[in-house]
Amino acid sequence: MRDCGGDPRIAAAARALSWSGEHGAVWLAAGLTGATLDHERRGAWLRGTALIGAAHLASMGIKRLVRRPRPQLPARQPLVKTAGRHSFPSSHATSAAAAAVAFGALRPAGRHLAPPLAAMMCVSRLVVGVHYPSDVAAGALLGGLTAGIGAQWMKKGGAAHV
Repeated sequence: MRDCGGDPRIAAAARALSWSGEHGAVWLAAGLTGATLDHERRGAWLRGTALIGAAHLASMGIKRLVRRPRPQLPARQPLVKTAGRHSFPSSHATSAAAAAVAFGALRPAGRHLAPPLAAMMCVSRLVVGVHYPSDVAAGALLGGLTAGIGAQWMKKGGAAHV
């Protein structure tokens, strides 16, 4: 996957996804934007955004426990700098999967837009060379489970029409 980053267009897209996904920023911003624009589901958007934040924090805690070093590819340097030294699980993948589940439950457009963007975010972490595939898979599982478990709380009060 890291070899795909040899194409300048793919490298630029992977870098952009990496930058926008740092600390779940793109997903948190999307959730807050949804809460601002979708008055009918404001509470659900805010709870979904909280689930994404909680999933991200959980991944950071697991990273501190596991302490798996990031990949070191002899012939390929990473395409991005990282905020931390540890790779398991991928926090980008965690927040992306949580957003795909949470936002997918809120709006029909979310079911069509969030999962492909989340998948691209996950793959980008391999292309930029900062995660092993198992880091991304574990992060996606953690994020999906966190948002899935919290889905009833997110939709409480009839705020979301699923």
